[in-house]
Amino acid sequence: MALLELSGLTKRFGAFTALDDISLLIERGEVHCLLGENGAGKSTLCNLVFGVHRPDAGTMTLGGEPFDPRGPAEALQRGVVMVHQHFSLVPNMSVAENLMLGRASAVLKPQDIIVRMEQLAAEYGLEIDPEARIDELSVGERQRVEIIKCLLGDPQLLVLDEPTAVLQPGEIDALLAICRQVALRGKSVILVTHKLGEISRVADRTTVLRQGRIIETVTMEGADIRSLVRSMVGRDVQSAGSVLAAAVDIEGKTPAKPSDAAGPVSPGEAVLQISDLVYRDPHGVPRLDGLSLTVGTGEIVGIAGVEGNGQTELGLILAGLAAPSAGAIVVGGTQVGGCTPQEITDAGVGIVPEDRHAVACIKELSVAENLFLGAIGKFSRFGLLDKSARRKAAEAMMRDFDVRASSPDVSMASLSGGNQQKAVLARELSLDPLVFLLAAQPTRGLDVGAIEAVYNRIRAARDDGLGVLLISSELEELMAVSDRIAVIYRGKLVGELAAGAFSREAIGAMMSGHAHV
Repeated sequence: MALLELSGLTKRFGAFTALDDISLLIERGEVHCLLGENGAGKSTLCNLVFGVHRPDAGTMTLGGEPFDPRGPAEALQRGVVMVHQHFSLVPNMSVAENLMLGRASAVLKPQDIIVRMEQLAAEYGLEIDPEARIDELSVGERQRVEIIKCLLGDPQLLVLDEPTAVLQPGEIDALLAICRQVALRGKSVILVTHKLGEISRVADRTTVLRQGRIIETVTMEGADIRSLVRSMVGRDVQSAGSVLAAAVDIEGKTPAKPSDAAGPVSPGEAVLQISDLVYRDPHGVPRLDGLSLTVGTGEIVGIAGVEGNGQTELGLILAGLAAPSAGAIVVGGTQVGGCTPQEITDAGVGIVPEDRHAVACIKELSVAENLFLGAIGKFSRFGLLDKSARRKAAEAMMRDFDVRASSPDVSMASLSGGNQQKAVLARELSLDPLVFLLAAQPTRGLDVGAIEAVYNRIRAARDDGLGVLLISSELEELMAVSDRIAVIYRGKLVGELAAGAFSREAIGAMMSGHAHV
């Protein structure tokens, strides 16, 4: 008997049908992956199972019994737990204190939590210091806490919605191992991910959704990964050297031709000049230590490095969200080091920041309002806002950049992650003047189709003469897109390679601090 059975589930949000007649079985002891483009309905399906939303039609059974949770609390009582894309931990509290939240503290003592944590560490390798503060933990460690919180009650179904989007390779390996351990203990896992390499490694079965419908469910043993991609995006994967092929990362292998460039490009005059850049964090620790870099017109320069080596700080400084401790930053002849975000925008810098939710958009505002943040003057006359003109301009921009939403008037929060990112990219690439683009982790959390769309736009801007600095933790993507890759280690630039000479081994060695090129 299946653990969870979904029959004819349908969910609508107003006139929009997010899920349409979904029928699916989740077997006991299996890892079942959900695959689909952003907006395909994966998260909505997870939220129905966890009781965040209720279906408009259809039924669910859990363990052979009717299952219709009226909220997450009822789902938890039935042994269904979920780790969401965005963590729900309290930053200034300890791990143990976070695990105590929502539990009967008069009955369950902190020592009981610590004992249970020790048991889970032994069973799943989920080791974490119970006294550590959440805001002192890495992203991977915070996710470990979320999983521990879920496993404390010995659930029968674990739902993971995009759990690997912000993790490093080692942390991803650890998470996939946990999924397999959970399944081996007779429990079930629903895993949502965009990364085909992960699915091929951990899934027993995979269900592909497209536009709210199930396209197919396949057993992964002997499955054709490229066929899954065709089902997901509705077309064939392109050549081995394409961005899409790099994003798919079939069976974890690097594409045979990692870059579409025939060899080194000849960039034009420098549009970004970074000289001896130093940045010390509030504790005085140097995060950037004398970094110098130049980006010319008509080239994409990729920044490779293990996270935590200064890339985030570099992006923040270039976006005007942090001030350098020393050094100079010149864009198009204008000194921008230490300038405000508005001053940097006025200098012709487009910014696609690492955290689009925190600093790239205002989710409560409409798509149209987000597309023209900071440019409201374009639609003002005699102090009055012409909303009709703004709406028409937003519609045109949405068509041009394939931002999919029912209307420019819907909230930014209602868009999928991929469409939010395309909207941010549309706004930044539409700046006038525009001489330089910073794209920091531009494909984080996106499906392969959205990844291709984002990089096609960035490449087109490069071909039009724009200088681009691309910061990404996805090495395959960097190698597929960049004209030149610079490697950063402990805040220093330790080497560069040009297209045509990219080597995963050489770049990896520099990222580890073992070699200079």
